Order: sequence, then C-alpha cells, then structure tokens
Amino acid sequence: MLERGLLPDFSPEVVAETTTVTRAATGTDGAIRDLRGLLWASIDNDDSRDLDQLSVAEPAPGGAVKILVAIADVDATVKERSATDLHARTNTTSVYTAAEIFPMLPEKLSTDLTSLGEGQERLAIVVEMAVAGDGTVAASDVYRAVVVNRAKLAYDGVAAWLDGAAPAPAPLSAVPGLAGQLRTQDRVAQAMKALRHQNGALGLETLEARAVFDGEVLTDLRPDEKNRAKALIEDFMVAANGVTARYLEGKGFPSLRRVLRSPERWGRIVELAAGLGERLPAEASALALDRFLAKRRGADPARFPDLSLSVVKLLGSGEYVLELPGERAGVAPAGARSPSASGSEGHFGLAVKDYTHSTAPNRRFPDLVTQRLLKAALAGRPAPYGDDELHELARHCTVQEDNAAKVERQVRKSAAALLLAGRIGERFDAIVTGASEKGTWVRLPRPPVEGKVVRGFEGLDVGDRLRVELVHTDAERGFIDFVRSREAA
Repeated sequence: MLERGLLPDFSPEVVAETTTVTRAATGTDGAIRDLRGLLWASIDNDDSRDLDQLSVAEPAPGGAVKILVAIADVDATVKERSATDLHARTNTTSVYTAAEIFPMLPEKLSTDLTSLGEGQERLAIVVEMAVAGDGTVAASDVYRAVVVNRAKLAYDGVAAWLDGAAPAPAPLSAVPGLAGQLRTQDRVAQAMKALRHQNGALGLETLEARAVFDGEVLTDLRPDEKNRAKALIEDFMVAANGVTARYLEGKGFPSLRRVLRSPERWGRIVELAAGLGERLPAEASALALDRFLAKRRGADPARFPDLSLSVVKLLGSGEYVLELPGERAGVAPAGARSPSASGSEGHFGLAVKDYTHSTAPNRRFPDLVTQRLLKAALAGRPAPYGDDELHELARHCTVQEDNAAKVERQVRKSAAALLLAGRIGERFDAIVTGASEKGTWVRLPRPPVEGKVVRGFEGLDVGDRLRVELVHTDAERGFIDFVRSREAA
C-alpha cells in the first residue's frame, strides 16, 4: 500500500479526532423527514458491518411501486477538511485484501456510528423512485430523513429464500411484513433489470475468489458468485445513482460521473464471438454484446464465467470524470472544459448515460463528495467544491482506485501462491486474461487464481484456452508461474 501511495494506518490526528466522536449524528432540521416507521432492511455480505444503504417499497398510484433507498449520511459526522476526511481523500476507498481490511474511515465510524446498523436511528439521504410495471423510473426525488434498519440480512440467505431453496432467514421472519416487502422489491428489481438489458446492459458473470481460513491458516479460495439478492441491490443502486446524477444536473450542480467508455479492444471481442460461431457488429454495441452474452450463457453455462472474464478484461476500467451543468446538452458554461472531458459518454457496461457513485459513502470517497454536493443542493447552498478541485478529485480517485485494486490483486496472488505451493508440476485448464508486452496471464477455473505464462506464450491473446503446467510459486511476491503444456485444453 505504501509503495502505491495508500495509507495503511490512521494518523495520530485521525485517532484523536475519532476519540471525540461519542455518538451518531442527529438532526432537528425541519427538512429532515421522519421515516423511522418504515420497514427498512439492509442486505449485504454476511460479515459486513459498514452498512451504507437500506431499501423499502411502498405502493404508488397507477400500479407503480415506490422504491426508497436510504444512504448513510456520513458527512454529518465526517466533516470536510477534517483529519479523518483528509485520510479518506488520500486513499479514496477501503482496501479489501485476503489478509486484512483497510477501511477508508476508522471502524468506530464506518462499522458503527456512520453505519446503518440494525436497530439504530441514523440520518440518511433518501433516493425515492416511482417505478412503473415495466421497470421505468417514472418520477424521483432526493431528500434527508432519519431511518431505522429493522433487519440486517445477508445475500446468500435472502437469495436462497427468494429462490425457494431455503426457509426465510431468522432476522427476516422476526419482522412482521418484511417478507412481503422483500418479495415486492425483488419483483421491481427484476423488472428494472429486464429494462436495463433491453437497453444493452451487459449480463456478465465473473467469479471473484474469497479466501477461506481455518483459524489463521488459509485453506481455500472459493468463488464469490452472484445471486438474486445481490442482483436486487445492484439494480436499486444503479437506479439510485442515476437519479442522483440527474438531480444534481437539474439543480445546476457539477458531479463526479462514473464512466466506462466504449472498449478500445472491441475488435478482439468480435474475434471471440466469431470463434464461437457468433457475429458482432464492427462498431461497439452494448446491446449486441449483451445479446451475444445471453445466448452464450444459455448454450454453455459452465464456461460462461470464463467468457465474461475475457470480456471484462477487454472492456477496460471505469473512471471518474467531472461533468459540469449544461455539458450534456453541449452548452457548457463559459470557460468550462470541453464536453469531451465530461461524463456524457456514460457507462458502456450498464447502458446508462447518467451515472455517479453515491451509495457507498463509508467505503468510497467519490460517494462522500457526491453526498456533500447533494446536501448543498438540497439546502440551496453553493457547491462545497470548485470545478478545478472536482476535476483533480476525479483524476485522483481514478488513480487511487486502480492502486487499491492492484494491492488487492497482489494479496490475492500471494494467497493463491501459498495455496498452490504444494502443487508444482500439476497441469490445469486455463484461459488467457491478459496479453501485452509486459507478459501473458492466465486464470484457472478451480481454484480461481491467476498466474503468468513464462514459456510458450507466443501467439496467445485474451480469451484463448490452453493447458498449463505449474512450475513455480512465490507467496511473498505473489508469483505463480506456468508454462504452456502440449496437451489440448
């Protein structure tokens, strides 16, 4: 982390500042609505305590459903330019490694006083969306409120219950009416997902590995697979982030947009499709790509995660950019940067034009910046950040997110090297995930680990399948080395 400009420890100033915070923030402003009576619930990983959002559904006129997403009001406790804020601004994100989690904010805050913990009254920013039967957001609003999390739920338990594979989790059963709530939310989320895919949102399914320990001994790396509950939250967050972006635009405020530009390596994606007997257009098309992915998921579900991984690598990384009021219409204010530097290109993978990050302020600094912009817009105050500062923040957050990802990947490689240390000489099926002048990398399906091909890599490209032999591991440096095997993949 230090080598990449990330701070693994909180400074004495941050520690001292955190010591003075003894309770969660409260508010008596007349503009803060009292929504404590609603059946709010959180759905997150089993071990997550830094809870950023809650959701609830209510009937709306005309057969629509009102979806409310409550986002933790972290700014109420973490003040701009404070020592804690400056630490968060440096790292810009929590760093999640197999060995340890390095939170963006002190755990006293992120897992307690600024977390939407079960049974706790908390201030929140609420994104309200009236969703029609076809999944369209017909109307929306943003406001401040006080909320209470009625049940801390976990993805796997909720997903198994929704799929009919298991009884309702105990925290869900303990709250009268909550089961019906979640079924309504699931129905709405599925309609929203269907609409996004009609517009070209990509249905990708990559397998992220999670370390499994027996005490302090690493015993396995297991894929952290998607499920119905994760999809529910993802669909609501995508929609809420879109509402947030449009709200700031409507108020004449700048915003940090999250964009994924059209892929530069679209030609290689076309080649991968052709190798599977499918045809994609010469020009990048999210809609055509999603149709191709849906077809391949049905035709070969076992290998679909490998195809998804190849496409993800070829799509490239997202980034943060500053969008100024009026740029979307091509009428930027006098002296503003050109629209080409803005977020008007949208997010290719999500098939949305308006997209910011706003729903995880305990874990990501861009979300905290967006929250401060929202609160200023709601209160009729000027933006708390100037345009030049926001432009630099967008660049910095993109760089630091990439640095954090590299740290996480490095530690995953160390964990994988440790796990494979006793398997030198074994051969595995693999898929190429990276090919450049810097080297060629492959990923194994089981265990889901990545390593470098040090011999026999000539002519390989992303998406190619092959057999490899493990020849070397170095846990300290995170090295896993393979050579290409003469066996057919």
